[in-house]
Order: sequence, then C-alpha cells, then structure tokens
Amino acid sequence: MSAPISNVRPNPDTVLVDIVDYVLNYKLGSDLALETARNCLIDTLGCGLEALSYPACTKLMGPIVPGTIVPNGAKVPGTSFQLDPVQAAFNIGAMIRWLDFNDTWLAAEWGHPSDNLGGILATADWLSRTAIANGKKPLAMKDVLIAMIKAHEIQGCIALENSFNKVGLDHVLLVKLASTAVVGQLLGLSRDELINAVSQALVDGHALRTYRHAPNTGSRKSWAAGDATSRAVRLALIAKTGEMGYPSVLSAKTWGFYDVLFKGQPFRFQRPYGSYVMENVLFKISFPAEFHAQTAAEAAMTLHEQLRASGKRVEDIAKITIRTHEAAIRIIDKTGPLNNPADRDHCIQYMIAVPLIFGRLTAADYEDEVARDPRIDALRDKMACVEDPQFTKDYHDPDKRSIANALTIGFADGSTFDEVVVEYPLGHKRRRAEGIPLLVEKFRTNLARRFPAKQQQAILDVSLDQAKLEAMPVNEYVDLYVV
Repeated sequence: MSAPISNVRPNPDTVLVDIVDYVLNYKLGSDLALETARNCLIDTLGCGLEALSYPACTKLMGPIVPGTIVPNGAKVPGTSFQLDPVQAAFNIGAMIRWLDFNDTWLAAEWGHPSDNLGGILATADWLSRTAIANGKKPLAMKDVLIAMIKAHEIQGCIALENSFNKVGLDHVLLVKLASTAVVGQLLGLSRDELINAVSQALVDGHALRTYRHAPNTGSRKSWAAGDATSRAVRLALIAKTGEMGYPSVLSAKTWGFYDVLFKGQPFRFQRPYGSYVMENVLFKISFPAEFHAQTAAEAAMTLHEQLRASGKRVEDIAKITIRTHEAAIRIIDKTGPLNNPADRDHCIQYMIAVPLIFGRLTAADYEDEVARDPRIDALRDKMACVEDPQFTKDYHDPDKRSIANALTIGFADGSTFDEVVVEYPLGHKRRRAEGIPLLVEKFRTNLARRFPAKQQQAILDVSLDQAKLEAMPVNEYVDLYVV
C-alpha cells in the first residue's frame, strides 16, 4: 500500500516569498534605473500610439460591452476609452505590443518587460481617479516608474536561467507573474495576500508558444501580453477579497508547476532582485523586428548602401550567409510561405531581404502589399543561417549580452562583399549614448501620429523632464494622452 499524501499545508515556496518581499521591501537607490524607466515609459506608450493606426489592433480594443464607460475608470492613451482596470490593462497591453517595437530582454527566456505597463498604468490610473473622487491623494508617476522597474526585475531575473520556451510555454507567463506582484502592491495587498496572488498567477492556465512558430504563427502573439497583464490585474483583485492561495504551487509533488510543466526542475536564479534588468534592458529603436534580428537588419542596411555604391543589384546575389546565435535559429530561421505580418516579423530572412531591397524596415513592410514583391522570397531562398558558437556564448554572457549577426553576400559572378558584423544593436546598453536621442525622436514621431502640435508639446514637456514626470499625478499624465 502506498503512503498517504500529507495534507499539512506547507509554508509558501521560497520563490513566491522572494518575489513578494522584493516588491514590498526593496528600496530603489538607482537613478539610472529611474531614468531608464522614464525612457522605457515614453517608448512603450509611443509604440502603442503607432499601433492605433492598424485596424487589426483597434478592432480588439474598447470595453467588452460596447458603449460601457466606467466612472473613475482607467483611460486608454491615444483613445477616448475609460474602462475598468482589467479591460484597460488588456487594451494598453495589446496596443504597446502589437508592432513588436517595445523593449526586449534576452536570456534563457525571452520577453518584453514593458508589457507589464498595461496592468501597471491601468491600475495606477484607476486608483488615482478613485482616490481623487474620495478626497484622497492620487499616485504619482514615480510610483509607476518604480513598479515598472520591479516588474522588469521579476520577469528578467527569472528569465536569466529558466527557459520556458524549451518546454513549449510562452514568455507572457512571466508578464502575468510580474504584473500580479507589482499590481498587488499598488492595490495595497498585505504580504500574505500578495503571496496568495502570486501563487494564483502560477496556478493559472499558461499560453503555449505555438502562435509564435511555424506553422501556426499568428496575431495572438500581438495581444498575448495584453491578455497576461490584464489577467494579473484580475488575479490581484481576487486576492484582495481574501481569496486563498496555493503555497506549494511550484514544488508540490505531482501536481505542482515544476512537475506538471517544467520537467520536474526547480527555477534557478543567477542574481538577487534589484534594478539590474531595467538598467540593462534592450530598446528597439531602429526596426520593429523580433530582437534577435535587430543586428541582422542593421547589417542589411549597411549592405544595401554597398550595393548602391557598387552598382550591383539584389538580382545579382547568388547566396547570403547569416552567421548568428542559437536563439535566432530556434525562433526566426524560417523557410516556406509567410502567411501574415506576424509570420513575417518573426522571419530573419524576411527582415534581411526588405532592407537589402528597399533600404528600410518599417511596420508597414510586413503588410501584404510589400510582401507581394517577388524579390523578397527570391532573396529568402538564397539565405542560409549558420550558428557561431561564440555568438551564442556572448549572447548568454552577463557582461556582454550581445545579440550578434553577421552577413556575407556572394554574387553570381563569383565576387563577394566583405562580411558585415554587428554585435550590439542600437538599443543595447553599450550604445545608450547613441541610442537615446533616436529613441526620443521615435517618441516624437509617434506622438505626431495621434495628437495635434499643442498636445504633443504638453506631453513632451513632462515626459522629457525626469523630476517633473516623477511628481505628476498619474491621472493627470494619462489625461495628456486622451483624444
């Protein structure tokens, strides 16, 4: 006869406790993290404003029941919607992720930590409007920046050593986990309630990566993070009612996360939580492209200029060798037909072909009108990806965190161009001085897509001034973005 299973409720898993104690007790001492969070905020909102030009995105936005307006609800930047915080989080999360142009974190797991802004901003705005309605003080934008830093840290530090993609789970699992923790803190959950909330995020159903990979690549990857961050708000609100949690959600034998979904392996950690991730986050500045291809697209732009200068044409190309890192091969090395924009912005060959031909790579270049150009698929057929073990090693090196790609073009007449190597993309920490002015210009461009000049300037006056932004009430800042 087998031994009975003990029904003694255990102490919470250490992973849960560490997350909660970090969120509740960590005192931020990094001006660099706050400044980077401000840049992350404006870039993330700007990406969302650009996405509002795409009907495929806007058709998913608004209240669940058309016409619903929530008194003291959260407002959705760039729109006239005022929604409950759960649906507002979905709206904001979907628009900022739609074009794959917001920040990135690359490690054993990949992801976009600014996806957490959907839940953070919606909750902070709703809490601020509710507080004012009750004669109380609203939250300040510094609270939003600190919540962003902590969400980045939770998502990014877990991602350093734990590959969810290798077991088929999507990285938005970490958005749900991080958002639940920081949103719960904003909601005023006690330590026990917050542990309960975080456990709920882990016991929840988790998205499969199949919508990011052939043959099923599709647009869910553009709203999956919105779904995750909004689910986090819902779970935090449930925990606030006093709903119980599941202390060994990770470690329980047979039925816990590790045994069911992670091949029995516990999470591993490289470093304690602090502000490392925000300080080292990768910004997408040049191209709305899956980040493992950013340096490849930059190299292709250089080769486009060499083609023009040499008088050669893309039709003269016989072969293109892409020397790259293992993660790029696993995620975006793709042959065969590309069926939609989500398919194309996760194909390294497509993201090289377009800049080689046109000297650009924009969100519009993933649409059908551009994709029909026969030269794109003709070039894709001439490309081959080859892993460079040193590139893979440098990709995982915490002191380098490179995302290297190298392109070599061979022509039908037997001639070649010298290999073009780009190790660090423009949004990398090592290229901050070069990148931030361009990131600000990207924000200006995105504001101009949605707002008249006076409103643009009002947003810029606050957004580019660290002290002014940190002090501003959340609701007043969000109001600047209302149309």
